[in-house]
Amino acid sequence: MEQIFVSSVQKELQKERYAIRDCVHGNDLLRQFFRVFLFEDLPPAGRRADDVYPDEVAKSPIYVGIFGNEYGREDEQGLSSTEKEFNLASGQRKRRLILVKGRDDQGRRQKMKALIARAGDEVVRRRFDDTDEMLRLLYGSLIRYLQDRGFVAAKDFDAAPCHNATLGDISARKVRWFIGKARDERHYALAVDTPPKETLAHLNLLSKTVPTRGAMLLFGDSPERFFHSADLTCLHFHGTEITKPIPTQQIYHGTLFELVDQAVDFVMARVARSVKPSDSSPESKVHYEVPYRAVREAIVNAVAHRNYASKSGIQVMLFADRIEVWNPGGLPEDLTVDQLRHPHPSVPRNRLICEPLFLAHYIERAGTGTLDIIRLCTEAGLPEPEFRGEGERFITIIWRDWLTLNVIAALNLNERQQKALKLIKTQRRITTGEYMDSVKCPRRTAGHDLDELVSKGVLRRMGHGRGAHYALAEKRANNVPNAPTGDQPGTASMGPDESNGSSGDANL
Repeated sequence: MEQIFVSSVQKELQKERYAIRDCVHGNDLLRQFFRVFLFEDLPPAGRRADDVYPDEVAKSPIYVGIFGNEYGREDEQGLSSTEKEFNLASGQRKRRLILVKGRDDQGRRQKMKALIARAGDEVVRRRFDDTDEMLRLLYGSLIRYLQDRGFVAAKDFDAAPCHNATLGDISARKVRWFIGKARDERHYALAVDTPPKETLAHLNLLSKTVPTRGAMLLFGDSPERFFHSADLTCLHFHGTEITKPIPTQQIYHGTLFELVDQAVDFVMARVARSVKPSDSSPESKVHYEVPYRAVREAIVNAVAHRNYASKSGIQVMLFADRIEVWNPGGLPEDLTVDQLRHPHPSVPRNRLICEPLFLAHYIERAGTGTLDIIRLCTEAGLPEPEFRGEGERFITIIWRDWLTLNVIAALNLNERQQKALKLIKTQRRITTGEYMDSVKCPRRTAGHDLDELVSKGVLRRMGHGRGAHYALAEKRANNVPNAPTGDQPGTASMGPDESNGSSGDANL
C-alpha cells in the first residue's frame, strides 16, 4: 500500500484535507492501494512537525499539495512548511499533484502566488472551485497513477470499439487517400487498393469486426454521428478580445485530417499575405505575416492530443494581434509547460490516432512540435509563442505582432494609451481626432500621448497636414525580447513545404 502525503496550510484548508482522506479511505478501489497521511491523525507526541514531515515525505510516493490564499507560518529562512514540503517532494522526484483553490489569484498572499507560479513551471497543477471538483481531479490522477504502474487495466479511448458503428461507416475513399498519402510521405507498405478492413487491422484500429473510436475519427464517413464534440470551431474577432456578436464563426466536421486542413485554411485566409515574383521559379512566393507551418503545428497538436472523451471541442480563435488554439485535455502528469520549450519526449494521449497522423506526415514522433513553433515564430521576427496549461485545457498562443500583453505591460502606458492601443491594433492606424474621440480627451493631451507612443517605438507618424495619422510600428528584432532578426510584417516566408497539405511536426 502506498502513502499519499497531503500538504497545505492546515487551518485554512482543513475541510479539503479531511475530504481527501475520507475519499481515498472510503473508496472501494482506492483504499486497496493507498493510505493518506495527515499530521492531524498523528497521536500526541513530543516531536515537532518539522521533525516529522521529512520522514513522511520520504515514505510517500505521491505528494498532493493543496494551495489556497494563505502561505503559512514562516521559519527563520522565510519558508513555510508547505513550501518546504513541496521542495522536499521535488528533490526526491515524487509524483506531485498540485490542487489550487480558486480560478484567479486575487486575495492570495504574495509568497503563495510565487509558490503557485513556481510549481506550475515544474509540475501539472489543477484549479478547483469546490471540494467535489477537487476530489474528481484527485481521483482521475490516482487512477492514472495505477494505470501507469499496471495495477489497473484500461483501454485507451481511441482503442475502444465504437459502439453502433460498422465497417460500412468507414469511407473507402478516405482510406485510399490516406494510403496514398502515407506511401508518398513515409513509404507506407500497403497498396492503395487495400480494403478498409485490412487497413484498419494493420493500424490496430479494428476490435474484432468493429471499428474503434480512433478509426471513426480518422476515416469515418460522418464522425460527428458518433462523437458530438469531435468538431472544430473557428472564430474571427476583429479586435483583441472575445466579444459578441462574433463577426465570423465556422464549425467544421469531418475526419481529423479534414479538420486540420479546414482550420488552417480558415486562419491563413484571414491573415495578411503578399505575393512576390520569384527570380528562380515561374511560381510566385507567398509571404504570410505569421508562418504557415507554425499555425499548422499548433492546430495539429490540438487535434492529435485533445481529450476526445471531453464534451467540449477544439477552438481556433483569430484576434487582431494573436491566434489562440484551445483544446480540451491538459498536459500529461509528467510533462510541464516549461518543458515544452526544451527538448522533451513525445507523450501522445491518443497513440493509435497519432500513428496514422504520423504516416500521413501530419506529425512527427520526436516531440519537436512546440520547439518548431517557437523556432518558426522567432525566425519570422515574432515574439515567442505562449503555451498554457489551464486545468483540463491546453492553449497555444501565436502572436501576430511584437506588442504582446507582457510587452505592453512593460511600457507603462496610461489608461488612455492602453484603451487606444486596442483600437489601433484593430484598424492599424489612428488620427489625432480619432484618439480624442476614443479616449475622451482634449487635443493637447492626445498630442502628448501620441508623441509618447512614438518615442516608445509603439507608433510611427505618417503623412502631413490633414493626411497625418499614426500607424503601428513595424515589428523589429529589438522590439521582441530574445528574438533574432526577422522579416518585416507580411514577409514571414513560406519554405517549399509550407503550402496547404504539407507536412507538420505536431507532437507535444
